[in-house]
Amino acid sequence: MDKAKELEKKIRVILVTDGDRVAQQAVENIGASLGLRCISASAGNPTPISGKQIVELLKTVPYDPVLVMFDDKGRQEKAEGEQALEYVANHPDIEVLGAVAVASNTTGISGVQADACIDCQGHLTDVSVDKKGEVKPKSGCSCKPTITGDTVDVLNDIEVPVIIGVGDIGKMDKHDDLSRGAPVTRKAIEEILKRSGVNYGR
Repeated sequence: MDKAKELEKKIRVILVTDGDRVAQQAVENIGASLGLRCISASAGNPTPISGKQIVELLKTVPYDPVLVMFDDKGRQEKAEGEQALEYVANHPDIEVLGAVAVASNTTGISGVQADACIDCQGHLTDVSVDKKGEVKPKSGCSCKPTITGDTVDVLNDIEVPVIIGVGDIGKMDKHDDLSRGAPVTRKAIEEILKRSGVNYGR
């Protein structure tokens, strides 16, 4: 690839709306097993660095796709995690492949419509899931599943080709436990890659 084309090439990222210690370990392990990169410095509860700093780190990765974590620490308003996510997603050098939208118990938020969800049993479903990854009863409409979480509302304001909803990463009453390889979260990331038509693994 010549230098001009290299400069034009956008960095492909998958946004993950969780960043606590357990989520960080899960995302790092999944990234390593799938041959993806991961910006570990983006993890934290709340997100400890700015969107600008995350983009600077993304520009140093040797290959993509890259997993990037964002966390608002349960706050309703657009706090650190959502602000950083918005900056990264709107940056001209970044291509968003999709987002893993993580459910939480935060109230007073709109939530985001997902293209699909992965329940705690690892099943792909068109029904919403809660923090435990359990399917929520359908409200009667045939609309897309809605995920409510502290860092998901911002996904309504940006262009995200694929959104997959899950429960609390690395938890879900041990269904997504790290000792099992966080299978629910892994499947969500694999589903985004599959729908994006991206070849991955090294």
